[in-house]
Order: sequence, then C-alpha cells, then structure tokens
Amino acid sequence: MDTKYYSCQYCHEDFLPKRRYVQKYCCDNCRSKAHHQKNKITNQSTSLPVTGTQNKIEKMSAAGIGNAAAGVLAADVVKSLITKNHNKPATKGDILALKKSYERYQRVLNLPRKPDGTLPYFDMETKYIVYLKDYR
Repeated sequence: MDTKYYSCQYCHEDFLPKRRYVQKYCCDNCRSKAHHQKNKITNQSTSLPVTGTQNKIEKMSAAGIGNAAAGVLAADVVKSLITKNHNKPATKGDILALKKSYERYQRVLNLPRKPDGTLPYFDMETKYIVYLKDYR
C-alpha cells in the first residue's frame, strides 16, 4: 500500500503529491534543479581534456599563389565552356559592331537604282529614303 506522503528526490522533504505514482519532486523548482544537476554531471564526464596544441598558420608561398591561380583558371575555363554564346556578356567589340550596323544610312535592297546611278538608302534619323552616290 502507498504512503500518504512522498519524499522529494532532490531535497528529500516529505510532501503530499497531487498526482499519485507519477510525481517525484515536491515543486517545479526541485524538478528543474534535479534536471540541471543530472545534465551537469553527464557533460563533465564526457568532455575530453584540452591539449595545448595550436594549429599551424599557413604563410604566403609561391606554391600557394600558383595553386590559387590554377584553380581560378580552371574555374573560368569550365564556366566559359558551360555558358552558351547568347548568354555571354557583350564585349566592347560587340557593341562597336552593333553600332556600326546601325549607322545613319541603311541600304534598301528592294528598290532599284535611279537612272543616274544613285542607290536608295534609308536615313535612320529623318526616317526617309534618300538616294546617294555609292555611300559605302
């Protein structure tokens, strides 16, 4: 048969339990202190002693610089091989070629020459067709 009073497992005082067969501690304070005490003991036993060895700090060397340069070069080659041409960024030469293709006068190919030998060109600024003597 069960006794009327229980003994607290942390402070060992007698107390009247509110939940029979389940309650082990007299109050929440004793319960939390017992938990901290239990975890403190297990943490101390599992920790390893710290040795006084320090990690070696690497210094700059020619081999390290060479390895870094080779790594960057390899990454750039792989990146340029994977990237498609239409996704690559435009260079200054590409922009100049594009500018040259959009000059002021563009040759109109579906109109014939005039009898005096002038060729039809489309003026990009005025938006009219003009006839010029062999502009290009």
